[in-house]
This record gives sequence, C-alpha cells and structure tokens, in this order.
Amino acid sequence: MAQSRVASRYVKSLLSLAEEQKVLDQVHADMQLLDSVCKSSRDFALMLKSPIIKHDKKRDILEAIFKNKVHSLTMAIIDILTKKNREPLLPGIAAEFHQAYNVYKGIQKASVISATALDVATRNEIEAIVKKLSNKSKVEIDQKVDSSLIGGFVLNVGDKQIDASIKTKLKSLQVKFSGNPYIKEF
Repeated sequence: MAQSRVASRYVKSLLSLAEEQKVLDQVHADMQLLDSVCKSSRDFALMLKSPIIKHDKKRDILEAIFKNKVHSLTMAIIDILTKKNREPLLPGIAAEFHQAYNVYKGIQKASVISATALDVATRNEIEAIVKKLSNKSKVEIDQKVDSSLIGGFVLNVGDKQIDASIKTKLKSLQVKFSGNPYIKEF
C-alpha cells in the first residue's frame, strides 16, 4: 500500500476524531507546527525516515519536542504512529491534514505570484476573483514575489491559471512580431 494512501487514512481518522472532540482548530494548528518543523529542519525529517534510529528513540525525541506544545490528541496520534513504526508518515500526514482541513471547512487555496508584494486593495481584489472562480466564501492565498514578471500577477486556483503578467504579454508580442506576414513560408 502506498504511503500516501496510508497517510490519508490517518488524516481522515484524525480529522473525524478532532471534530468529534471539538478540537479541530487546535489539532490543525498542531499539524501546521509539525509540518513547519519537518520543512525547516532537514535533520528532523531525515531522523523520522531513518531505519537506523530505533523507534523508541524517535518517540522520545518527538515527545521532547512536542509534549507540552500540542493537544493530547495530536500527541496520541504521534504515539500511535511511533508504536506502529510508522513515524516516516508524519511529514506526509502533517502536510495532508492541512488540505483535508481546508476541504472540510470549505476554504479555497490559491497561489499568486506577483512582481512586487501585494498591497491590501490588490489582495482583496484577488480574493474576490478566487471566490468567484471557486464559489467558496473562504480563501487562503499563498503569495510569492518574482521580479522577473516585470508587472502583473499569475494566479493559480485549483486547476485554473490566470496569467496577467507583463512578461507573458511581452513573450506573446515577441512571437507575434517574429512572424512576417509578407513572406510566404514553405
């Protein structure tokens, strides 16, 4: 069974348990903390995947890091995973939990790449575009800056992309002007 399928089963179980116990937001914050630790510390992520480090040692490390910082339900899932020797799944579970949380809460995730940092008015306009495209009332926008765009933005919402960048418009003009309509092509 693929690791992602196993991870998604743990995510579904954790999501339903957290909702049942009315601690979904707190568990979500815990999973975001775990995800950020995994992404920021390569050594931590490698330690979780290492077959050399014993599972009880990994459990002790996880407990030392997260013991009084996360909800007891989050600590319980970490404990269960380490007892079943499945701690390499933790980074995937933490990342996938955020997606499952967004689906459950009806939050549309979008990413925007712009030439400069977005001001409040522009960000509000982009949020309105995302809400219109996705038919969802809540929006989460991931913003990146890429000065090579020259101006404008590239917006990704689900499988849709809106490219309103100057760089793309200049490229299309270049392609258009590179062809000469007065010379017959063979």
